[in-house]
Amino acid sequence: MRMKTLLVTGVAALALAACEAPKSSDVSGTTENVKEIVFDAKKKTRDAVEFFPFDKAELPDNLLLAEWEGPFGGVPAFDKVQLSDLKPALEWGMARQLSEIDQITSNPEEPTFYNTIVPLEKAGEDLGRVYSYWGIWSSNNSSPEFRKIQGEMVPALSEFSSKISQNEKLFKRIEAVYNNKPALKKLTPEAQRIVKLSYEGLVRSGAKLDADKKKRYAAINKRLAELHTTFGNNVLNDEQGYVTYLTEDQIGGLPEAFTKSIKGEDGRYAIKNTRSSMDPFLTYSTERDLRKTVWENYYNRGDNGDEFDNNAIIAEILKLRDERVKLLGFKNYAEWRLGDRMAKTPENAMALMEAVWPAAIGRVKEEVADMQALADSEGANITIEPWDYRYYMEKVRKDRYDLNSDEVKEYLQLDKLTDAMFMVAGELFNYDFVPVAEGSVPVFHEDVNVWEVKDKTSGDHIGLWYLDPFARDGKRSGAWATYYRSYTTYDGATNVLSSNNSNFIKGTPGEPVLVSWDDAETFFHEFGHALHFLAADVEYPSSHGGVRDYTEFQSQLLERWLSTDRVINNYLVHYKTGEPMPAELVEKIKKAATFNQGFATTEYLASALMDMKYHTTDPAGIDPDSFERETLAGLGMPSELPMRHRSPHFGHVFSGEGYATAYYGYMWADVLTSDAAEAFAESPGGFYDKEMAQKLRDHLFAPRNAVDPADAYRAFRGRDAEMSALMRDRGFPVPK
Repeated sequence: MRMKTLLVTGVAALALAACEAPKSSDVSGTTENVKEIVFDAKKKTRDAVEFFPFDKAELPDNLLLAEWEGPFGGVPAFDKVQLSDLKPALEWGMARQLSEIDQITSNPEEPTFYNTIVPLEKAGEDLGRVYSYWGIWSSNNSSPEFRKIQGEMVPALSEFSSKISQNEKLFKRIEAVYNNKPALKKLTPEAQRIVKLSYEGLVRSGAKLDADKKKRYAAINKRLAELHTTFGNNVLNDEQGYVTYLTEDQIGGLPEAFTKSIKGEDGRYAIKNTRSSMDPFLTYSTERDLRKTVWENYYNRGDNGDEFDNNAIIAEILKLRDERVKLLGFKNYAEWRLGDRMAKTPENAMALMEAVWPAAIGRVKEEVADMQALADSEGANITIEPWDYRYYMEKVRKDRYDLNSDEVKEYLQLDKLTDAMFMVAGELFNYDFVPVAEGSVPVFHEDVNVWEVKDKTSGDHIGLWYLDPFARDGKRSGAWATYYRSYTTYDGATNVLSSNNSNFIKGTPGEPVLVSWDDAETFFHEFGHALHFLAADVEYPSSHGGVRDYTEFQSQLLERWLSTDRVINNYLVHYKTGEPMPAELVEKIKKAATFNQGFATTEYLASALMDMKYHTTDPAGIDPDSFERETLAGLGMPSELPMRHRSPHFGHVFSGEGYATAYYGYMWADVLTSDAAEAFAESPGGFYDKEMAQKLRDHLFAPRNAVDPADAYRAFRGRDAEMSALMRDRGFPVPK
């Protein structure tokens, strides 16, 4: 699933869960006095960021902690850092940040935004640099040596976080700022929002608990951090530990480009246990028994009854999460988490999913009937099973639309898609992407390339974009976006260091990398996250946090530009002939736009519904394996396809808490996406309309989390989003 990872700094790191913005009526400050407020605020902020007397000589001789040097305002020294420095850097960085917090809390002056919140935004910058390297070792270049350090340090990092979130003196200062309403009215709207986010986030993280409950709360967090890490590493072990090897006589049906990319030096073909290998194999392989093997390997990750089995870990995670939120007085984990989301309650999230679910599984029945009829007509003498779905889906696509996915793939070259994304960014954001000189910016792997992002008109530097496109051992599966430095102005304007990461299969040297239409959409999706980072125009680090059921909206929206005529006609060219995609093939793609929506929607929604069911059910005595089967049966889950993420490898939910009870957020965001796409489609200039592009930048990308998501969308659209757009988008009946 398309996913992003964020490095959260400042107050947002303390809050542990991002808070939604206040309604516009809660934000004070009229148009007339905003300029005066901003002018006064800038002076006070300049004074506040000097709060910590800092001498560079205080930093130890550890490159992970060192301030970034080199071009573009300094860049991470990815090519020089040593894993052996990680543990001491983390330990020093934690101690440093705790001393900074002590400095804030020991200030004898009355708490204000400028002597409490602003220094808190600044605190932890040294540790933040270490986290950038940690993220690369964790996601892009994992190794047994790193995982050993990770196992040692995750509990310590959890304890460190609790020391800040449960710091009574710090909370009292933040509470005093929050309760000083006359002073709040003199702040900018963004500053008011950060105060609200700080206070409410800490309350939701146990700041008001008594000493005994705080102690238990911190112990639960520590144990959960250990379990989340083990869960993710178990999945990674199963991805690396199960490989299906094929001989020359077992590659029937597989596209030539795919077989070239998976052929080893020993002449065998390796189907690795990742989605990038599994998906095309199940789509094209004529070897049904091998399709079953590959399917079982993939969907049984974390569920093999061995040392890497995740079922017991899930059960413990659920119990601890439930115990923790009940310390705060909440009925269940979902109620706690959704209180600061757009959905507000589990019931609202469930209502959306349950409204779509009947149409989705109804479409699956139609799709399976079509597949079964085709299989019967061929004399296959089978009943459609999950490992047959993609294979016969592709056959039906060819039969009904005369559309061959492998033929489409011949026009989807990774390099050309990258150029297409740059064109879209140029049209919508006025950005120009220029490759940096080789060797001028350090990278963490030879596959990584870097571009400088400039304003096309002024030539001003905006940031850098790193791309790590290919799968390899030690790299987690899927696709994601992150940043190493965000844009803020409170301490002098910074430029953005953004990154996209994928798992495309690296092709034969000298030959283009061809990807599927779905993978191309994912590529655009993750680039949407990068543009969201690059387009940010906020003052403080905490404004880069996000409301989980909103943060996928911008990236999902950018997927729509892949199918625009300007992209298709200029960038989707045949990898051998260079000829543009024929008009008749384009027409077939557009006619088949809602094909297979039963499968796509149902496999996603099943995971989202399971996520919510897990976190609204009493976890006492829960057996995840049985709970998954029984819950899906109760939902009427079609037997011919699985959840997109079965529980034992559902990393979004169980390798951390970012998407726990938030996986529904992709669909919540897709309501906004479908509605916004209709706004572009209806405008005079279509998806490249200049006025709409300006609204997109001003209201949906630049504010990040400095504006309430609902208010931001209304400013863009002139009204709330309508669910009917989502149903039309998927070719489902629109409820009356």
